[in-house]
Amino acid sequence: MTTWEYLAGEETIERRELKWGTLVREPAPTYGHQAVVTNLAALLTNYVKAHDLGRVCVSPVDVVLDESRNLVLQPDIIFVSRDRLSILRDRVWGAPDLAVEVISPGSAGYDRGDKLRWYADGGVREYWIVDPRARRVEVFDTTAAAPTATAFEGDARVESRVFSGLDLRARDVFEL
Repeated sequence: MTTWEYLAGEETIERRELKWGTLVREPAPTYGHQAVVTNLAALLTNYVKAHDLGRVCVSPVDVVLDESRNLVLQPDIIFVSRDRLSILRDRVWGAPDLAVEVISPGSAGYDRGDKLRWYADGGVREYWIVDPRARRVEVFDTTAAAPTATAFEGDARVESRVFSGLDLRARDVFEL
């Protein structure tokens, strides 16, 4: 399937992605997963709005990461900076500044492997993996030659290059 065939389909809230021309449908996430997504999205949105930094959005939203190679993903949360808002149209046409995935037991390997590579290769500046079971936020600098991660737990302040002034403690992400 091409990117354009995928995008020509009917609008849906179904979780689906186009991975190198193959349509993949995924089951709905659990309540706990979505509660963490909602909480973190609210925390980031409040910060972004207060500082007029850009836009935050939650899945499902199509991120056309590589149109010619038919790669369209749906990160749990994205952030696009104010100076790059032109990529926000009917879909997200290009790499967001930040992509966040809240992992589930079955998605950890995929999120740490393929998705990490795809986001780094596609130009995403920072990638967060949020692990509800371990209550840990891992922040990957995807601009480095080899993406490097820093993990934050408990009272540790989540350090982000995308949000340099963000005062977010790892525990805040999981306080539902």
